[in-house]
Amino acid sequence: MSSEPAAYIRSATLLSRHNSRLLIVDVQERLLPAIANADLMLANCTRLVQGAQILEVPVWATEQYPKGLGGTVASLAHLLPERLEKNRFSSVEVLNWGTAAAEPAGRFRVVVAGIEAHVCILQTVLDLLALGYDVHVPFDAVASRNDQNRQVALDRMAASGVVVTTTESVLFEWCEVAGTPEFKQISQLIK
Repeated sequence: MSSEPAAYIRSATLLSRHNSRLLIVDVQERLLPAIANADLMLANCTRLVQGAQILEVPVWATEQYPKGLGGTVASLAHLLPERLEKNRFSSVEVLNWGTAAAEPAGRFRVVVAGIEAHVCILQTVLDLLALGYDVHVPFDAVASRNDQNRQVALDRMAASGVVVTTTESVLFEWCEVAGTPEFKQISQLIK
């Protein structure tokens, strides 16, 4: 019998910092006051962006018609210096994923967070699924003007093949192991 430890086989369904990207959708100044549970959603979007930066997960952000709805809220905007402007509810068109310049190799998993769950998030994730991406939506990092719209959207996403998860699950799946400097930083984000 060998004293060598067995090779660790990680589940193919778990996120990895090496196969993921993060998309923050339309967390904008003029939308936020009307959003139910906006504080929780904003705090979790911020945690996701900070965690992605610590773990070197690429981050994209969009703004829906910023001339009319304002830019990304200041508390998040400073973490997202580049934001793509869009008029279509789905973010997919402005992302240009699939072009060599915008397509990080092997990043087929997309974590999507922001607002509104039943409009821009829903249409974006369904379009991403149609393009063959594996999509994860932390339920505590998406919001709508009312919680019924958010819940119906989450149910529809899950029925369509989206993995509905939590912000902490995403962060710790990206981190994967304890006892590293990154783990300590990620742990501080969730306190």
